[in-house]
Amino acid sequence: MNPITLRQPATLVFGNGCAPQCADFLAQNGVRRVLLVSSTPVLPRLDEVRQALKKCGLAVVLASPVDREPTEELFERILLMAQGEKIDSVLGIGGGSAIDVAKLVAALAQGRQPVREVFGINLLAGRQLPLVCLPTTAGTGAEVSPNAILLDETDESKKGVISPHLVPDAAFLDPLLTLSVPPAVTAATGLDALTHCIEAYANKYAHPLVDTYALRGVELIAANLARAVREGSDTEARAALALGSLYGGLCLGPVNTAAVHALAYPLGGRFRIPHGVANALLLPHVLRFNFPAAPERYAEISSALGVARSGTALARAEGGVEWLSRLSHDCGVPQRLSQLSIPRETIPWLASSAMKVTRLLKNNLRQLTEADAVAIYEAAY
Repeated sequence: MNPITLRQPATLVFGNGCAPQCADFLAQNGVRRVLLVSSTPVLPRLDEVRQALKKCGLAVVLASPVDREPTEELFERILLMAQGEKIDSVLGIGGGSAIDVAKLVAALAQGRQPVREVFGINLLAGRQLPLVCLPTTAGTGAEVSPNAILLDETDESKKGVISPHLVPDAAFLDPLLTLSVPPAVTAATGLDALTHCIEAYANKYAHPLVDTYALRGVELIAANLARAVREGSDTEARAALALGSLYGGLCLGPVNTAAVHALAYPLGGRFRIPHGVANALLLPHVLRFNFPAAPERYAEISSALGVARSGTALARAEGGVEWLSRLSHDCGVPQRLSQLSIPRETIPWLASSAMKVTRLLKNNLRQLTEADAVAIYEAAY
């Protein structure tokens, strides 16, 4: 059994109504001036949190809203503002985009490294500011992961910073914060979380310790995503999705994802396709490509999805992929690249760009060439 290292927030709070507790945590850690990084749709839902912060005597500096996948330019603007405001802590409340920006601001606010110097794995020298994160979607797992992603508009690619210093000091997961998330965003983020769990279980570096999180995450999300998309006020479904997303996030540090995410990144970088939608669209085709490498693993995923345990491992695996395609369709997610107005002639560029995401491709159970990537995009078209 290979060694594995799990890093997660020292304080992890989960449950309905726990969000305002973040104020007590910050106050107890001696901070006084907090940068709040969030988004325009989320801010009106934070009255209780902001009242709790005020009650604890904390000054709140509001960053520019992160209303889309963050570019380097947006991050730099927020970082410059944060440095001028002399903040002593960062609170990220929102989806993965807002939380990623919050994580990077906390790590780089002291000005010792520019962001372009830390793209990659373990290049971040440290983090001086306390960091607390609250997710408002059930999807990215950013609140517990060592990852942060920015969009580089110059070469239309997404670039990651991977470092244990990006793991927040505390995460407060309040499913009630997800109740007003629209159906399309619920679907996309939920399918993203499901992909985290699937790719962590079927992974070259899979580990029994992480397998437990991954399979339970698959079970929870598979059983509850369609419910939450149909009825956003279903608190049981929302709580199950939040827990499944957390499990997926806990998989990202020690194992991470693989070819589905690698091939999804260029779709977001160039065409601004929502990350969860890109993952969901590519997922069946990448899984079928990977079947020969580990049919038993994919059969177990199929069982976690709720597909009957009958037939050969390969037949069970195929049943799981068909189930995933139905779920994606039922949630209103596009099923073909052609539905997203992506020109077919860009497929060679997509494949070439995806092959640069080596930090994820190295995790894939089956080696994937550029020609393989072209074939997968064609199958998804």
